Amino acid sequence: MDGIFSQIEAIVGKVGAFAWGPPMLIFLVGTGFYLTIVLRGLQFTKMWHALWLALVKRKEETDEPGDISHFQALMTALSATVGTGNIAGVATAIAAGGPGALFWMWITGLVGMATKYGEAVLAVKYRIKDEKGEMSGGPMYYIANGLGWKWLGTLFAIFASVAAFGIGNMVQSNSVADAVEATFNVPFYVTGIVLMIFTALVVLGGIKSIGRFTGVVVPIMIIFYMGGCLVILLLNIAGIPAALTLVVKEAFTPTAASGGFAGATVMLAIRMGVARGVFSNESGLGSAPIAAAAAQTKHPVLQALVSMTQTFIDTIIVCTLTGLVLILTGAWDSGKTGAELTSYAFDLGVPGGEYIVTIGLILFAYSTILGWCYYGEKSVEYLFGQVAVKPYRYLFIVVVGLGAVAKLNFVWSLSDTFNGLMAIPNLIGLLALSPIIVKETQHFFASRDEHTTPAEAPEKT
Repeated sequence: MDGIFSQIEAIVGKVGAFAWGPPMLIFLVGTGFYLTIVLRGLQFTKMWHALWLALVKRKEETDEPGDISHFQALMTALSATVGTGNIAGVATAIAAGGPGALFWMWITGLVGMATKYGEAVLAVKYRIKDEKGEMSGGPMYYIANGLGWKWLGTLFAIFASVAAFGIGNMVQSNSVADAVEATFNVPFYVTGIVLMIFTALVVLGGIKSIGRFTGVVVPIMIIFYMGGCLVILLLNIAGIPAALTLVVKEAFTPTAASGGFAGATVMLAIRMGVARGVFSNESGLGSAPIAAAAAQTKHPVLQALVSMTQTFIDTIIVCTLTGLVLILTGAWDSGKTGAELTSYAFDLGVPGGEYIVTIGLILFAYSTILGWCYYGEKSVEYLFGQVAVKPYRYLFIVVVGLGAVAKLNFVWSLSDTFNGLMAIPNLIGLLALSPIIVKETQHFFASRDEHTTPAEAPEKT
């Protein structure tokens, strides 16, 4: 039996190496570059207006089709992406690839905004109403209904439903339990029970409940973590120009060994920056458009503009702040990695900094559980119908508790693999349907009167 399990682990490991290997990373980033070109750099020319739509224009459009507001859809997506990757992922990238890895995270984020935009356009355009009158959408729907390739849409739904129980559930609850035990000496099983209760209070109410909760909690958790970062940056403000110069310089030159840092080639900096950038913002993986499909909007482009700000906030803002803290405090070459490195950097930066990281990790991981519950729910609904939704929610809640006390080496490997495999059908769908993305974009902006804002533009009939 042990031999069979070892063989399964080996197979999963090989598939995982492919799913997150150089060819897939090139495919992911290359798709972002392609969409940037065909959309004429829309993520740059429309960025400020997109931020206005996402963060300033908060009026509820109750007469528009959808289940939750633009802002709630954005916060639901952010709840799933602003997570352990922003704390541990950035640290892992810089610990292995040097400060230059942060530059390649920026590049991944900037082109990833175009990918996230394209995903949301298709998600809203091809969404449907389910038996309960709620919106259902995402890669499985735009692949099946836009391309007519139902088998590929089914494949995505299978990958997403498996990944939801791992990367979006057990791995997160285990990370919380580990951090709480280390910092506050709380037993793992207690954390598991508490997480189960709080997860049940939110997810049993469906997307409207998740949207209301994330719309309040996600901004608070991001501001809390950013506040800790900004305090450290202000205390080291004189060193910021040199830190930014170091990031850009070492993105193109090898990083010499220093302290506990073994040194890194340019290729390693690129690989770590791109890999951790994609892992953090999930652009191209196909998860976020599932939340975008639930937004109240009359036109796909409106929600797409809002959705692309998710990648900007996640990577360009939050990941950058973490990276600068690591560099300014000098912790990056300590030999530590992951969440331990970030905690060490915060502790060097401000008294009690480790508590900021622990609390941030708890909030980030918990919010990720909520967001991924919805992603998995919609994937299971696509595969088995509305009848499977309630059993799925209860099972998801139970697995949260199990994850807090389980040993997760194989679960992490399996879920990480399926998380990466989600990208294959999604990217195929994005590239094949890119003419539709361009057409919808041109149609929307052509329909505006010069005296109206995009948010007020009428949809052409």
